[in-house]
Amino acid sequence: MGFITASGKLRLAPLRIFRQVLSAPVIGVLYLLDVIIGSLERLIGHKRMPYFFVLPNMLIFVIFVLLPLILNFLFAFTGGSAIVPENRPWVGWGNFERLFACNNIWDISTCREDVFFIAVRNTFLFVIVEVPSIVVLSLLVALALNRDIRLRGFFRSAFFFPVLLSPVVVALIWKWMLQTRGGLINTLLGFFGIQPIAFVLDGNWMMFWSIFVSVWAQLGFYALILLAGLQGIPPVLYEAAEIDGASEVQRFWKVTLPLLRPTLLVVLVLTLIRGVQMFDHVFVLTGGGPGTATVLTVQYIYRTAFEPPNNWGMAAAVSLMLAIVLAVLTVIQLILNRRQTETL
Repeated sequence: MGFITASGKLRLAPLRIFRQVLSAPVIGVLYLLDVIIGSLERLIGHKRMPYFFVLPNMLIFVIFVLLPLILNFLFAFTGGSAIVPENRPWVGWGNFERLFACNNIWDISTCREDVFFIAVRNTFLFVIVEVPSIVVLSLLVALALNRDIRLRGFFRSAFFFPVLLSPVVVALIWKWMLQTRGGLINTLLGFFGIQPIAFVLDGNWMMFWSIFVSVWAQLGFYALILLAGLQGIPPVLYEAAEIDGASEVQRFWKVTLPLLRPTLLVVLVLTLIRGVQMFDHVFVLTGGGPGTATVLTVQYIYRTAFEPPNNWGMAAAVSLMLAIVLAVLTVIQLILNRRQTETL
């Protein structure tokens, strides 16, 4: 059997045989699975089969989510350096009392765990600057990318590209750029006759760059969410407002902003939660330094748990309080979402 007939046409039989050879292993595996699942169905019954398919996900949830939550709760009320719960002595509220043991609550230096209060203060500063920055900038970017501009597809991809990068990669790139010697930013400043700035040795600068890098890395994701919200607004509303003589600014305040409010609320709460539990970008970029200038709450938990003397109970207590804060923020989001839905 040849591949080409006398008329010059390609024979289809060899191609079909080739496809059958390639698909044979897949068909064999599917047939084997059908035999196994069919036998299991006859063994446990048709009504119990959904539990079989849910079982792997439930095992993963129990092992990697539920069990660590239970252990964290137990560790928060126990002491010692042992990892096995039964070898840890019960201390009750001792870990929490130690966290808030201060001679003068308005003076952090008088607190027994002063680094904890420094981390909370840094986290608060980080959140109140980062969250409004992301919300405002992502809204401006979404409004710009929603217009009929040249290279719109390119700019959308460019703004979203940092989201695709690993937080570690992003932090390492900016860490190289901020180096005093050989860093890209100081090299560019040198062209204008400006002396190199020791960013990594200045706490204020490193807090600024920590926030800047976080905003830069996440901006595209939230801009994409707002862009989807903008495209969900019916164009007929803008046409009606324009006919009524509304200016572009009035159309934004009277049409765009009210209809985009639920999406803005989602972005606000997501950035707030992300800011409270920020760790990866800042940890790789600054390591919490210089000193404790950029230590955030999650990094304090990490240091307390995994650096000597490995105080698991204290770290668990802080993480439990952080979980309560995140739960409150989530409940607030649900309540506000419900109110927005009822209003609309």
